[in-house]
Amino acid sequence: MKQIVHFKREEVFRERAALVVAKHTERIKNGLQNACVIHVGSTAIEGSLTKGDVDLQVRIPIEEFDHAKSFLLKHYTINTGSTQTSFFCAFEDEEDLLPLGLQLTAAGSELDHFWKVKAYFVAYPCEVIQYNELKLMFEGKDMETYRHAKSLYMRRILTSKEYREFEKRLGER
Repeated sequence: MKQIVHFKREEVFRERAALVVAKHTERIKNGLQNACVIHVGSTAIEGSLTKGDVDLQVRIPIEEFDHAKSFLLKHYTINTGSTQTSFFCAFEDEEDLLPLGLQLTAAGSELDHFWKVKAYFVAYPCEVIQYNELKLMFEGKDMETYRHAKSLYMRRILTSKEYREFEKRLGER
C-alpha cells in the first residue's frame, strides 16, 4: 500500500519537537558521554515544511562507534530502510509525541554531513524556500516518489560548489 506524504510548517511541531529532542539527547548523553547530539532535519530549521518527525544526528569518535551502536540498540530500532556501514547506522523510534529518527555517524566520516546540511540551510534561507517548493510539489502524493526527488535534491546540494565552499569554512568542528 502506498504511503502518502503530507507537510506542515515546522512551527506547528516546534514545542513537541523540542521536548523530543531534550528527552532523547539526555538519554543519549547519559549513556554516551563523548557523543555530540544535534537536532537536524526540517523540524530543526525555522520556516521549513516538515512531515513532523524529529531527526537527531549522534556524532561519535570512530573508535567508539561500535559501543555507541550497541548502546542505541538497547533503546531504538534499526531503520532497515537506511544504509548501514561501519561508520553509519540509522535508528528509529515511534516516539509518543513525534516520530524520531537517529543517524549515528562516526565524526569525520563520509556520511557525517547532517549537521553541515542543517547549518547550510540556516545560512542560506533561499535553499529552504526551494526545498519547501519541492515538498509542495509532492504534497498528498506517494512517499517513495517524494523520497526519490528529495534524494536527487540533496545530492545536488552536497555536490554544489556553494556547499563545498561552505563545508570548508565549517571545518570538522
